[in-house]
Amino acid sequence: GTIEDTKFTDLGRFLCKGDRLVLNDTKVLAARLSGTRTRQTGQGAVQAKIDITLLEPAPDGQWRALLKPLRKVGLQEIIDFSASFKAKLTAKTEGIAILQFNLMGEQFDAALTRYGVMPLPPYIAAKRDADEQDFQDYQTVWAENPGAVAAPTASLHYDQALLKTLSDIGVDFSHVTLHVGAGTFLPVKVDDITEHKMHAERGKITAQAAAEIDKTRAAGGRIIPVGTTALRLLETAASGQGVVQPWVG
Repeated sequence: GTIEDTKFTDLGRFLCKGDRLVLNDTKVLAARLSGTRTRQTGQGAVQAKIDITLLEPAPDGQWRALLKPLRKVGLQEIIDFSASFKAKLTAKTEGIAILQFNLMGEQFDAALTRYGVMPLPPYIAAKRDADEQDFQDYQTVWAENPGAVAAPTASLHYDQALLKTLSDIGVDFSHVTLHVGAGTFLPVKVDDITEHKMHAERGKITAQAAAEIDKTRAAGGRIIPVGTTALRLLETAASGQGVVQPWVG
């Protein structure tokens, strides 16, 4: 019946043997790129800066992205990030740009790491620019599957020492993947929340993770998702009876 002021490192005091933490193992991409487009005019070549935030890959290998200023870039125009890393604007749909990069696979990943910057949330970006240290600091200690454009921030409070403390208590862990989308940055600007446009996000719960979660619940342990990203993935995959199914989508 009391309120207690403690530190996050005291988390183990509030967990029990047999509890299960569900951790989102998404890894943040260096999703922000700054490039230039070049147009020929009567006065010669004119360059303009173009800012891009990648959202998610499309099935055909292209990328959905936010592009500023989108209205000034024409279809089939080329945006240069370096002499060897470029993108072509192939379509526009509902304010979203569709980009075709000239690199794919490991070459694309390497170029993105070299020329991209971490997409810090507005409350950090307003204070400073992203730097090299953010490639490490703006990731969870269990980040594994690249694809997010924002970190699952509730997870950033954990370090390896705390995880070991919880494991020693008898707390179990399951990993799921929810690639946080750019919609996480968008404020609600309507009075009626049913009119708020939500962005879809990609996620996955493996058969192993689903079985672990259901086993813990059947044994009376608590299922504790770390943050709203893991929570909404479990809510999506759970049946009406509260059983979590393997899921991808």
